[in-house]
Amino acid sequence: MLVLVADKFSSSGLEALKALASEVLYRPDLTAEALPAALAEHQVSVLVVRSTVVDAEALAATDRLSLVVRAGAGVNTIDLAAASRRGIFVANCPGKNAIAVAELAMGLILALDRQIVDATADLRAGAWNKGKYGKARGIKGQTLGLVGFGMIARELAGRARAFGMRVQATAQRGIDPDLCERHGVAAVAGLPDLLRSSDVVSLHVPYNASTHHLISDEALALMRPGACLINTSRGGVVNDRALLEAVASGRIRAGLDVFEDEPAESKAAYRPALLAHPGVYATPHIGASTEQAEAAISDEVIRIVRDYVVRGVVPNTVNVVTDRVARYNLIIRHIDRVGVLAGILSALRSEQLNVQEMHNIIFARGEAACATITLEHRPSEDLVGRLRGQETILAVDLRAANASA
Repeated sequence: MLVLVADKFSSSGLEALKALASEVLYRPDLTAEALPAALAEHQVSVLVVRSTVVDAEALAATDRLSLVVRAGAGVNTIDLAAASRRGIFVANCPGKNAIAVAELAMGLILALDRQIVDATADLRAGAWNKGKYGKARGIKGQTLGLVGFGMIARELAGRARAFGMRVQATAQRGIDPDLCERHGVAAVAGLPDLLRSSDVVSLHVPYNASTHHLISDEALALMRPGACLINTSRGGVVNDRALLEAVASGRIRAGLDVFEDEPAESKAAYRPALLAHPGVYATPHIGASTEQAEAAISDEVIRIVRDYVVRGVVPNTVNVVTDRVARYNLIIRHIDRVGVLAGILSALRSEQLNVQEMHNIIFARGEAACATITLEHRPSEDLVGRLRGQETILAVDLRAANASA
């Protein structure tokens, strides 16, 4: 099995991967355009990426590719639909960079309030302007509104509360009041109410079709005059053209780590129009880029690959069905012999029963095993009876999927 690491990865992580795979190819400067050829040439089985785009062409480059690991949380750079069509697992490392992103978001909030960037630039240029930069409002008592309440937002909530901010949150699919209460955060029913009542709005949602331009002209118009918008999530969640108009008018200030048209390369010429305005502070998509976060992500990538290689299980899979109706569990204890499972599956096929999930456990000494097969439709009594009558079947139990043992 060959593993291709197509982005920067820790040296210790590479050594750990080498202990799991027959070969590890490290190509941190590989571009999205060159990725398909590299996958085909080396017949890659497992691909590890950070920001490199993995499109349908790359996923179709070799039949050997079976797992793509995103060394981070967001998977908007990977064609999930194409991966699913080809039966390729896509896994990510959620929450491992949460503290790093929350720290940067908090830093942007403080920097905007105290005009730290402009003050530093003036001092470097030889200008001492205490009168201009000594007029901060202070963030104690201000209301921070979190859009999304995942792990990053929760980490930011704790830091903001330590600075004396009031914190509230909302989520697209509804917010859990009990979860908010445990974190000292007020639950808000919808985005409009949160925008109207927050001094600082921080975005913590993935980028997809439902969050494209979530912060639009209309959303920005709901924000309080002088409010700050913080985006450390993904470019595209904010309509940058609409934000440009809002900051140009002086109504809104912004702290940004991501942009709609940001370069894919780690180093490139880039002049976003937003930065022409003093009410905008920005960083070049570095939210997750701390040594601590990179070490945690590296460890999680190793765990995913190890579980896949050793157990055939993929943790944190983002492109498998989780909401199919599972009504019945067929639990079969059987002799651990070649062909027994094939016979069981053949019997199910005779009644057009599609297996939704299956796992088989071998008992000590390897003489017997137990297969649990999840089905949407109930097998007939005749089929269950035929299975029970087979010499290699020890016992058959049919249960409702959520029934207790």
